[in-house]
Formats: sequence, structure tokens, C-alpha cells
Amino acid sequence: MKTQAIMQQLAAKHPGEAEYLQAVEEVLNSIEEVYNQHPEFEQAKIVERMVEPDRIFTFRVTWVDDAGQVQTNLGYRVQFNSAIGPYKGGLRFHVAVNPSMLKFLGFEQTFKNALTTLPMGGGKGGSDFDPIGKSDAEIMRFCQAFMLELWRCIGPDQDIPAGDVGVGGREIGYLNGMYQKLSRQYHTGVLTGKGMTWGGSILRPEATGYGALYFTQHVLHQAGKDIKGKRIAISGFGNVAWGACKKAVELGAQVIAVSGPDGVCAIENGITPEMIDYMLVMRSSNRNKVQDMADKFPQQAQFIAGKKAWSQKCDIALPCAFQNELSEDDARELVKNGTWCCCEVSNMGCQPGAIHFFQSQKGFLFAPGKAVNAGGVATSGLEMTQNAEHISWTGKEVDERLHHIMESIHEQCVRFGTQKDGTIDYVKGANIAGFMKVAQAMLEQGLV
Repeated sequence: MKTQAIMQQLAAKHPGEAEYLQAVEEVLNSIEEVYNQHPEFEQAKIVERMVEPDRIFTFRVTWVDDAGQVQTNLGYRVQFNSAIGPYKGGLRFHVAVNPSMLKFLGFEQTFKNALTTLPMGGGKGGSDFDPIGKSDAEIMRFCQAFMLELWRCIGPDQDIPAGDVGVGGREIGYLNGMYQKLSRQYHTGVLTGKGMTWGGSILRPEATGYGALYFTQHVLHQAGKDIKGKRIAISGFGNVAWGACKKAVELGAQVIAVSGPDGVCAIENGITPEMIDYMLVMRSSNRNKVQDMADKFPQQAQFIAGKKAWSQKCDIALPCAFQNELSEDDARELVKNGTWCCCEVSNMGCQPGAIHFFQSQKGFLFAPGKAVNAGGVATSGLEMTQNAEHISWTGKEVDERLHHIMESIHEQCVRFGTQKDGTIDYVKGANIAGFMKVAQAMLEQGLV
């Protein structure tokens, strides 16, 4: 396999799909050496098959707003790879959603799900619907119209969507309600991230953030460091950032910055439990303004318009918002201010230049999103298991399983990412571990 040749062919076939091509190139660069040691992979054209999704559904979503005006959006579901299990991955409602974004996310999800040790393939979906400023009634009508087109393509043993950016518990509820009405079957396992009264799992809302902090803790322990007392900067204030803040404080760290598209809230003495609770209010308001936190807690938080979380002095940076949100300039500013660890919690949260810069700094700890944020989909997998068995585990049971999975993912990264000089390349480790599992499954199942 020659990465450059494959990327040229892929770019010619899918011009302009920058996020997708970026994600594929990052993985291929990591696995090229290992791949070339397996001629059976080359003979079966594993890479050429793996980089293309199994199928993509594209559909029109027509709904009516509160003013009685007809609105039209595009909806998608990318079923990327089912070699190790049914398609599993979230739905994203954001104005920037397009096929390139969802293909990148589905591709990443395939390897992330493989890392969890659970039998789940990779998928992703969503719409260019913008939930900001929409009423609950408008969001309900949109979700119902979206599911009206999607429902025949999913199922508890076929494709199991979950939430993502713009899709939380409220949206999952509306989507599930319409699915039940259309299918006339009570499948609690067709969506994950459900409410606790109708098949949801304890800790699922917090799981991505919790798992990310467990993984970060393992990274630090591997390097002989402790998370207690460390200053952490976090981007975003949705479910992922909220869970990360909760677990960071529980582990004894200080969250000193939370950012949004409008700027950053600097919290010199660390975020409080009341402020963490308020993040849920901010998310559900659909305003998408982090300034609301400073307005609510003027004594603890200072709002700085137009600045990112990475402008604040911290030990650890946790991107929790969107892909490519941390640039090379941001990385340089962080290192200049004394930051020595960055763990991606958002999918592909760092631009390639930022990753290369971090990795060029001696002793800097960097870990990629497909490993760090796998706790969310892992707990979705645990929710699926509970649904299939018609049982509900306690919070302690779910948390123990989540912690074990994140420890296992870290061990895989160390196993495949340890270099000759003893350092650990977590990017290479995560990519090789996920790839080898999916590639072997594809090989054993033949040309399908």
C-alpha cells in the first residue's frame, strides 16, 4: 500500500471532501508500515474497500416552523462499515453538516467502535438543520419529519443511531417517539441516549466526558503524572464538555476555562458544581453563547469575547466541541503558556498542523479523539446490551464497565503505539489497533 497513491485516487473521486480526506490520510499514514507486512490485506484490497462507506442515504426533510412556513433541509445516514457489528454512530444536527463531514465521522467511528471491544460497526448521520433559536415545538416537528424518512434504514440489529452535536436527550425522545409510531414495534434498542423511563442507561449523558477523563488519567499515569490539582481548559458546553467538567472536578482537577463560539469564560479559581449544572441550561436554551455563564456567575467567571479556551494558561487542553477546532497557532499558544498535555475529546478536534506541533515537543502528551472519546459509544453499546436483556444496571455497574473499557483502549494504544525509544504515539497506537481488528474481520468474511 502506498498512501500517497491511494489519497490521489480518493481525492479525484471525491473532490472537495476535505474532512473525509483528512481523516483517511491520518489513518493511512499511521497504518502503512503494518499494512505492508500483511500481503493478504493487499490481495483482498482491504484499504480500498475500507475507506469507502457501505452505503449513504440522502433524503429531503420537510417541516413547518412556528410561523407556519414550510422549511426544507437535507438528511443523511452514512452506513460505513459493519464488519464487526451493526452500524453504530450518532446523528448531528448542525448547519455545517454535509456528506464529507459525515463520511469522516463514520470512518472515524468504525475504528473507535473497534477499540471499545464491543461488537459495533461504524456509522454516522444527521442534517444541516440548525437548532439554534428554534422552539421545542419546531425541534419536535423537525425530528419527526427526519425520522419519517430514516426509520426504514435503521433497527436494533441493523443500525443504531445516537446523539451528537445538536442532538441530545430531547431530540432522541422525539426521534424515538416517531420511530415507535411508524414501526409499530417497541424496540428500545433502536436509538441510544434514551430517557431513563424508557430504556436509557444510567451515565449515558455523561459517558463521553467521563470516559475522556478516565483515558486522560491513564495517559498521565503512564507518564508518571497525576491529574489532581492540574488546570484544565475545555472548549464547548454541550453534553460532552459537561461530562468532562464533572469528572475532572471529581478527580481533583481545576477547570479554569470553558469556551463557545462567542468567546471564553475564564474561571480562575475553577468551575463549581453550580456552574457545571448551569451548562445544561445553556445547552437547552439553543442560544449557543458561553457568555451566559459569566452573566449568571459574574463573581466566578470572566467572559472574554472572541477568544478561545486555548488562550488561557493551563496544564491540559481538552477540545470538546467540533472537528478541527484547535489550530497550529492555538497549539503554539498553549505550549508557550505551559500546556504539556492535549487529549482530543471532539472527533478530529485538532488540525494536522496542531498535532504535528504537539508531537514535535519533547515530553508533550497527545491522544486522538477516536481513543479519548470512545466512552460515549461504549456506553451506548452497554445501553444496547441492557435493552437486549430487558434489564437496567446500576450507575456503579455502568461506571465500572466504562472505566474497564477505557483502560482496555489505553492498553491497546500503548501496545501498538510504543516506539523504539520508549515513547508512546497514541495516534498510531489507536489507528493500528482499530484497523487490525476491522481488517481481520473483513478478510475472514470474504469479498462482500
